[in-house]
Amino acid sequence: MRRRLGIVVAVVTGLALVLAGCSGPSRPAGGHLPVNTLVIGATAEPPTLDPTMNNAAAIPQVLLYNVYETLVKVDGTGQLQGLLAKEWTVSPDRRTYTFHLEPGASFASGRPLTAADVKWSIERINSAATSSVLKSQMSVVDSVSAPDDHTAVVTLKRPSNSWLWNMSSTAGIIFDARSGADFATTPAGSGPYTLTSWAKGSEIDLVRNDKYWGTRARPDAVTFRYFTDANAMNAAMLSGDLNVISNVQAPQALDRFSDTSRYTVMQGTTNGEVVLGLNNRTTALKDKRVRQAITYAIDRKALLDSVWNGKGTLIGSMVPPTDPWYQDLSGAYPYDPARAKELLKEAGYDKGLTLRLRLPTLAYAKGAGQFVQSQLAAVGITVVIDELEFPARWIDVVMRQSDYDMTIVAHVEPRDMVNFADPEYYWHYDSEQFRTLMAAADAGTAQEYVDDQRAAAKLLSDDAAADWLFLLPNLVVTTPNVTGLNANATSLSFDVTRASVGS
Repeated sequence: MRRRLGIVVAVVTGLALVLAGCSGPSRPAGGHLPVNTLVIGATAEPPTLDPTMNNAAAIPQVLLYNVYETLVKVDGTGQLQGLLAKEWTVSPDRRTYTFHLEPGASFASGRPLTAADVKWSIERINSAATSSVLKSQMSVVDSVSAPDDHTAVVTLKRPSNSWLWNMSSTAGIIFDARSGADFATTPAGSGPYTLTSWAKGSEIDLVRNDKYWGTRARPDAVTFRYFTDANAMNAAMLSGDLNVISNVQAPQALDRFSDTSRYTVMQGTTNGEVVLGLNNRTTALKDKRVRQAITYAIDRKALLDSVWNGKGTLIGSMVPPTDPWYQDLSGAYPYDPARAKELLKEAGYDKGLTLRLRLPTLAYAKGAGQFVQSQLAAVGITVVIDELEFPARWIDVVMRQSDYDMTIVAHVEPRDMVNFADPEYYWHYDSEQFRTLMAAADAGTAQEYVDDQRAAAKLLSDDAAADWLFLLPNLVVTTPNVTGLNANATSLSFDVTRASVGS
C-alpha cells in the first residue's frame, strides 16, 4: 500500500493558525508591533522546551511544525499529510512502515537530515527519561533501521492504528542528533523557525530560519507573548500590541472585537475536552454511584452558558465531533439533582460528603469550578476549592502526585481517550473491559477501530469515569492583515509556517 502526503496547518490548547500573505503589519491605532513580526497572545507558558520531558501542551504549541518537524503532520480536517516524509509504504501485515524522506531536508544548523536522525529520535522517545505518555505511544515499535540516508524503516510489534497518528505529534519529532544542544533550553530542529530568546514568564521569540529546506516562512519573526489574565490579553489586543489572540479566555468579551475594520474573529472546533476529572482512587469516588451522582448534579448546558458564554459543544465522553467514532452522549446524564441525592444515599453519603477540587489557574477552570461547587452543594456535597498555579504547580500536585479528589482542565491532545486505559494516569480509572476494547481497536481493521472506539467511549460515559463539561471552541481574534487562519484546532501545534502579516 502506498500513500502520498501533502501539507498542513493546525493548532493547540484550543487554537491554531495558518496564515498567508506578506510584508509588515499595519499597526492599529496606538499599536506598537514590530514590522513583519507576528505577535501572538497565549496563556500557558511551556515549563521546558524539551517536548519529550513534559506533557504540557504549551510546548508543542510553540515548537511543533514551527521549530521541530515530523515525518507526517495533521491538516485542518484531521487528515495525515507528509512533511519530512514525501511518501511511505505499509507492509501487507501492517507492521512495517518504510518512509522515504524529502530530498534536501536539513536541520537549522545546515546539516542534512538523514534516516539516522529519524532512528535516533524514535529511540530517544523510548529512553528511560522520556515522559510516560510518549513512551506509551512508542512502545509498539519493535525496531528502527536506516538502510540508506533517505529511507527509514520502522517495524512494529503488532499492527497499530494509532501509531502513525502519534508520529504526527510530539512523539514523532525529529531532533538534530548531533547538535549537542540541551533541548530543555535550546531546540534543535529542521523547521522554518529557530528560537532566539525565551524570557521566562513573559515571551518566546522565534526568528525565520533562512536556511530552511522547504518553503520560506514569510514573517521575519514570531513572538508568543504570555498572559495569565484574560482581561490583560484582551487589553493588549485592543491597544495594538498583538496581532493575534490565540485562545480567547473570556468569550463574554468577544463583542469588544466586533469592529471588522480592526479585527477578525474566527470560530471553529478543537480537541479540547474540558474534563471534570475524578480521582478514582479517592474512597468515595471509587463508587460508581457517587461518580454518577456528581454527573447528574451538574447542569452542563447552564455551566457552558454561564462560564463560556454558550460557546462550545456538549459531548458526554472523551471524543470530539471531528473523530470518526463520535456519538452524541451529552444526554446520557441529564440534569437531575433528585436522582443525584438518591445515588448518594445508596452509596452511604446521605449525611454529606466533602471533596477537594484542585483547579489550575486558568479562566475556564476557575469559572467552571465555582459553578460546580454551587451545584454539588445543592445535593449535599461540600466542595473545597484550591487553586494551583498552572502549569508547574498543577502538574506536580495533580498529575504527578495525584493529591486531589476532583480537578478541571482541558485535554487538547488529539485522540486522547486512550489515556483512560492507563490506571497510573492521574484519573486512575481502572477498567479491564475498557483496556480490552482500546487494545482491540488499535490492532483491528479500519472498521473495527471505529466500532471499538465508539464502544469504549460509551463505556466511559456509562461508568461516569469523569464528567465531560464541554468541548472548547476554537476562538481566535486577529487583526485583518493576518490571513489564512485555520478555523479548526486539529493538532497540538499553533502552526505559523504558512503565516503572513499583510500591510
